[in-house]
Amino acid sequence: MLKLTPILLMIAYGLIMYRFSAWKTAKELDTRSTELADPGLRRLTDRMAEALDLDRIRVFIYEVAPINGLAAPDGRIFITRGFYDRYRAGEVSGEEIASVIAHELGHVALGHSRRRMIDFSGQNAVRMALATMLNRFLPGLGALIAGALTSLLVARLSRQDEFEADAYASALLVKSGIGTAPQKSLFSKLEQLTGGLGAGTPAWLMSHPKTKARVAAIEAREARWDAPRIE
Repeated sequence: MLKLTPILLMIAYGLIMYRFSAWKTAKELDTRSTELADPGLRRLTDRMAEALDLDRIRVFIYEVAPINGLAAPDGRIFITRGFYDRYRAGEVSGEEIASVIAHELGHVALGHSRRRMIDFSGQNAVRMALATMLNRFLPGLGALIAGALTSLLVARLSRQDEFEADAYASALLVKSGIGTAPQKSLFSKLEQLTGGLGAGTPAWLMSHPKTKARVAAIEAREARWDAPRIE
């Protein structure tokens, strides 16, 4: 039991840090956001709400410049002011913004925030266990190697969540009559809109999948959905 105590402490530490981060994020979002009131986007979110059998989908604008969408740990959906400004400027269509909202709804519906809490705690334990083991053979380097390996694991899990949220969004967009074309076209614009951020990063180090991989996954789903059924 004594041997497990450090690992259990790391798991507890991870849970506490995640809770603190979630609280801090919620406070920041409360302070710097307002509910989206755009009529055109509201019509699109109402179509998605109808497809989900919901009264409405509440979306908030987070008053920061970077182009992004996010699902808060408490389940609220946000798009950034930077993203909304690109929509108002005509660089992004309403349907493309709707695809972002659908993607973030996927994160909420699939429980990715709760999964991240569990993963974050487990990763702390894995990092410590690896560092302890590796330090026996590589004193001083064990912690660095353990940290790098854990970061690779985190990136892989994050990419998995993104693919799952994309799949949820595709299904919702089709059911809403919006279709997947805006989802794919937005992916094609994102590198330009974000200044090519991450364009040269190896795929296995990235928290989000490469654009080509995401579009290919959407098209593969479309092919399955369109394939004739044999009775």
